[in-house]
Amino acid sequence: MKKVAIYGQSYSISAEKEIQILLDVLQKNNIDCFIEKQFYDLLIEGAILEDKYPTFSHFTDLNTSFDALFTLGGDGTILRAVTYIRNLGIPILGINTGRLGFLATINKTSIQESVELVLKGEFLIIERTLLSIKTVPELEQFKELNFALNEVTIARKNTTSMIGIRTSLNKEYLTNYWADGLIIATPTGSTGYSLSCNGPVISPDSKNVVITPIAPHNLNARSMVISDGTSIQLTIDSREKDFLISLDSRITSVPKNTKLFIEKANFTVKSIIPKNQSFLQTLRSKLLWGEDTRNETNL
Repeated sequence: MKKVAIYGQSYSISAEKEIQILLDVLQKNNIDCFIEKQFYDLLIEGAILEDKYPTFSHFTDLNTSFDALFTLGGDGTILRAVTYIRNLGIPILGINTGRLGFLATINKTSIQESVELVLKGEFLIIERTLLSIKTVPELEQFKELNFALNEVTIARKNTTSMIGIRTSLNKEYLTNYWADGLIIATPTGSTGYSLSCNGPVISPDSKNVVITPIAPHNLNARSMVISDGTSIQLTIDSREKDFLISLDSRITSVPKNTKLFIEKANFTVKSIIPKNQSFLQTLRSKLLWGEDTRNETNL
């Protein structure tokens, strides 16, 4: 590994120590570091950096010569970082300076150990499926950033009334969900919004997508796991003129006569998992699986 990019939240600095640890490890190993411009300006303003670094500010500033992209923050930071790497195939390693973190799995107490393992080649690569969206009529908002790593979410706007989401799979009618919205999540996104709406956890290497209704009025509506090779068609029935589409955290207001076509994107995002980490370990840690949280004195 010779050249990496670094991306962090540009609205606040809350991880000065972790940033210094990361940069120190990379410098000791003679790694060229490029820092996202807004994040870099914030670091300079806070007098956190002692040296000057080259910067990047757009997808076009990166290329396949970069060996990895490191993020500092939570899962949302990684989702935003994906808009910079897109289909370049640059692997991502997330350092968790936030809270839960299913994607940003590197704990702030193990940054040096984990990064050194990666630099030694002791890591695995997980290729994560993304979803792409097309609309009829075609909308300007989805011409460039029409993909999502976690989920595509359809939601009501400016109303307390439910919306109807007529859903077809491979052009065959499935059902009309009457709900606050609908989540179409990748395996990566199965531990996000979909999970909070009682969707299942799906292993990141699974070739599946999960459809999860948000607060459905149809009491028999449940999450449904389908093949990621399935094409999904949606039409919306709403009292309002518009509804919302969210691609990860990027929200767009859309006229209700818009038809949506969702399918697996033609590229993947590579995530780096150091050999001191694993997906199952992350689940046990974040969801407290396999732990007895009862007070033993009350047994």
